[in-house]
Amino acid sequence: MKKILIIIPFFFISPIAQSENVIEEFRGSESVTTPIFLVEAPWLLDWRLDGDYDELIALDISLIEAETGRHIGRVLHTKRKGNGLKLFNYSGRYQLRVSSTLARWTLKIKQIKSEEKELYTPKESKLKKNNPFR
Repeated sequence: MKKILIIIPFFFISPIAQSENVIEEFRGSESVTTPIFLVEAPWLLDWRLDGDYDELIALDISLIEAETGRHIGRVLHTKRKGNGLKLFNYSGRYQLRVSSTLARWTLKIKQIKSEEKELYTPKESKLKKNNPFR
């Protein structure tokens, strides 16, 4: 009896293809102001923080308007190793002011499509507003 093996290719297509485009990547372990980068809304800041001393590391990141040097606001403040994403909904020429203590950090500026923005929008908390444990 002859057995015939038929191989059928299956292609799995994600509903929204990940089209993140890395505009810039910055790495370091010191306090610096990054070079200027140009982004269109929406975009992401993908950050990672590591260090040798768990209790002593710190990272502060502020967004700076490149043309005027105006401080737009604090983007991140942490004293723990980790990683995360921050969504921005405006376009422009910016710099990041990084203040680092005993830490190794990586920052990626990623351009995303408008339809992907919902994937990175924080969900509303289901905790009650007056809950002291939130």
